[in-house]
Amino acid sequence: MRLIAVAIAVASLVVACSESPSPPPRTVTGGDPDRGLAAIEDHGCVSCHVVPGASGGASAWVGPPLTKYAHRSYVAGVLVNNEENLVRWIMDPKSVNRRTAMPDLDVSSSEARDIAAYLYSLH
Repeated sequence: MRLIAVAIAVASLVVACSESPSPPPRTVTGGDPDRGLAAIEDHGCVSCHVVPGASGGASAWVGPPLTKYAHRSYVAGVLVNNEENLVRWIMDPKSVNRRTAMPDLDVSSSEARDIAAYLYSLH
């Protein structure tokens, strides 16, 4: 019986150590999530991405789905996911990765902050 209890304790410890906690949700100062959703739709982001809450393009799979974006560790797979990097990526993706398929959509700084605020609201 004691051996079973030890085995269960070890198994629980292994499972607990193997699960990495999600990073905390991120926030954006100066961005408005409601305007961000409108900008996502206006700039046609849903043509390539699944964006929860956005209308149209719900089955788009050219780019990765943007579900639960607030918990992601990286922007474009290479930048630490923080407000500055996300805004940079949204405004000028080729400056991050010249080979990316993400087009420059002529997103202004304020629109990029709003889009980032919306993406960070996706938990």
